[in-house]
Amino acid sequence: MSWQTLDVDVQGGVATVTLNRPDVRNAFNETTIAEITQVFGELGKDAALRAIVLAANGPAFCAGADLNWMKKMAGYTHEENRADAAQLADMLHTIYTCPKPVVAKIQGDCYAGGMGLVAACDISIAVETTNFCLSEVKLGLIPATISPYVIKAMGENAARRYFLTAERFSAQEAQRIGFVHSVVGADALDAAVADVVKALVSNSPHAVKEAKRLVQDVAGRPLSDALIADTAVRIADIRSSEEGKEGVRSFLEKRKPGWLV
Repeated sequence: MSWQTLDVDVQGGVATVTLNRPDVRNAFNETTIAEITQVFGELGKDAALRAIVLAANGPAFCAGADLNWMKKMAGYTHEENRADAAQLADMLHTIYTCPKPVVAKIQGDCYAGGMGLVAACDISIAVETTNFCLSEVKLGLIPATISPYVIKAMGENAARRYFLTAERFSAQEAQRIGFVHSVVGADALDAAVADVVKALVSNSPHAVKEAKRLVQDVAGRPLSDALIADTAVRIADIRSSEEGKEGVRSFLEKRKPGWLV
């Protein structure tokens, strides 16, 4: 299938979804939002797929919302704005809940809504020269739709500062506050992403899917009897699954598990 704003490449069980509007610093509009939502929905259902990389062409990863799209929104009614925001929210949720692990490959500056894209991914690796910015308040707006994901990624304390000041901050600061996992030189980005992807595809596909869901379901919940019972059910379920049994057998028999053969 052809895409207007994306490049999608699938090789060896790994899909690379590349934002492809470098002339506008990969800012997204309604077409980009619809295409990202569709492609992640489709890739998430592909049984042969093991991991997804979210990348971008050009010097910037994503500058947030496209200016022409923002001009159109300025004339929207309140109801039209709500519908528009719901589409953006659906895109972010589709990435966040995608059954496949998603790696953000950040080769350049990442602003506003672009930070929402990164925060919705599972693993993020940025080039050391990347700048980040939650710039919404400079325009009289707030980062509302992206906030559930960004606050999860950077924490409440950092969000208090950067949501309110709209300061630019470095990749090193992004790593310090937990927004990105790794910071590398530009010439090391491809290798760093490849190493993470290699680790992902070496593991049980079912276990990776369930481990991703486990983090999402357990994070922030109080340590209660219900949570303890839930986690006991989860480990029992995974132990009795086909891949769970195969993984233990292969370990005891000192051989590769079936998903690697």
